[in-house]
Amino acid sequence: MDTETPESESQPTKRDQVRDFVETAIVRNTILTIIIFNAVMLGLSTSNSVMASAGGLITFLDDIVLTIFVIELLLKFYGYGLRFFSSAWNVFDFFVVGVGLLPQGAGLSALRGLRVIRALRLLSVIPQMRAVVQALLDALPGMGAVIVMISIVFYVFAVMATLMYGGTFPEWFGTLGASLYSLFQIMTLESWSMGIVRPVMDEHPMAWLFFVPFIIITAFSVLNLFIGLLVTTMQSAVEEEAEAEMAKLQELVRSETDIVDEHVLELRDEIRSLRSEIASLKGGGDV
Repeated sequence: MDTETPESESQPTKRDQVRDFVETAIVRNTILTIIIFNAVMLGLSTSNSVMASAGGLITFLDDIVLTIFVIELLLKFYGYGLRFFSSAWNVFDFFVVGVGLLPQGAGLSALRGLRVIRALRLLSVIPQMRAVVQALLDALPGMGAVIVMISIVFYVFAVMATLMYGGTFPEWFGTLGASLYSLFQIMTLESWSMGIVRPVMDEHPMAWLFFVPFIIITAFSVLNLFIGLLVTTMQSAVEEEAEAEMAKLQELVRSETDIVDEHVLELRDEIRSLRSEIASLKGGGDV
């Protein structure tokens, strides 16, 4: 009874076998290759000439790819059970594949093109990309503060531009919304000088006192905060990952050291027992 229980517990169940199978490197690499292939096929399907010459083949291959995706998800769901939904990437795949199963009606056929975003699963495989994505997610709170600050700057300058230049240039600064859009174009440095600022300066020669500080504050200062924030967050993520790896190595070394210490203690006990036996033998021989 006691001897059969460990053997039965050590044998993997069917779910364990399926889970181990779908998580093997061969299966994952195959699925990722199919994802890239599917993205290319969806890109080709946007060409009228390609669809006219090979539309049937592309549709057939698309159906095969979708069938493979469904089988993969079913195997994962069987292997993991309800734990399948504990992974954000599994939920993401479930949503995308579910969209691909929608009927090709007049209003729903465009939704099937969302399957191309499944190529984002590549981000979860490449460690460097994972670090970048994690840095972006970690930087969101800080980026929110920067966005609030730049929004306040935009609002103040937009009100000033509307009051100062709205009567002369109503197309660019006639309303608060038009001023916000024009200032956004100026911030991106897209045709800001010859397109907007110089025509305004023809009517208002001192307008450079308004636009130059705005560009310095937004394009050269505030936006650089985003870059600095991302770099700092990414550096922190890399340092945390390095610390985690160092902690794993230290734990491994500690466990190996404990094993060596146990062996040393066993050897010392054996040596003591041997010494006592030798001493007893010598004592017996003298008698």
